[in-house]
Amino acid sequence: MTGAIVNPLGFSHVRLTVTDVRRSKAFYELLFGMPPGSDFSDEIDDPTIHDDPWRTYGGCSFTFGGQTLGLRPVAPVDDRFDPDRVGLDHVSFRVASADDLHAAVDRLDAAGIEHGLVTDLPPFGLVILSVRDPDGINLEFAAPRP
Repeated sequence: MTGAIVNPLGFSHVRLTVTDVRRSKAFYELLFGMPPGSDFSDEIDDPTIHDDPWRTYGGCSFTFGGQTLGLRPVAPVDDRFDPDRVGLDHVSFRVASADDLHAAVDRLDAAGIEHGLVTDLPPFGLVILSVRDPDGINLEFAAPRP
């Protein structure tokens, strides 16, 4: 066989499993500065929602740059993210410049959100800033090196 089986153009969406959709939604609203575009979290107490993909299992999603990040509230309350298990290691969001990362540090500090340092990664051509969401999921903001 020659050629690709499929030729992806990028990611359509990534959906994260969360323990508390209200808490996670509030965190991502603060982080992205916008409400979700699709939101069924107000129905989370409806016992039928956890089996309903059309209502995204009681989740919500944020769309920017033609891509979507969804939150699916089906994890047990005491579960925590582990980047060393099979599955997701981290989600990286592209930003325009390293200056955006430095500005984000100030806004994260003002919001009381713990974060890593702005870190230059020459072998990858990136500068990054890391943060964790309320479930400990690793998020990264990445800019091209100046």
